[in-house]
Amino acid sequence: MSNTTLTKQELIDKIENALNSIRPYMEADGGNVRVVDVSDEMVLKIELIGNCGSCPMSTMTLKAGVEEAIKKEVPEIKSVITINELP
Repeated sequence: MSNTTLTKQELIDKIENALNSIRPYMEADGGNVRVVDVSDEMVLKIELIGNCGSCPMSTMTLKAGVEEAIKKEVPEIKSVITINELP
């Protein structure tokens, strides 16, 4: 297997590792994040849970915290969306 081809589980493991770096901050505010899926197009679907799911600052948390942490550790991910925002 080449360095650029990761299995879906390897990607999820790397994502979870990246999320673990910011989880304490989210948990301090009564929230958390859950990985839902990674598409073939490298779009990560997450769910903001607890207080993070209903917080008016959740969009900023997603972009400035979650997405930045993930893309830094897992550059293969093209974008991050929350299922909370899906219709």
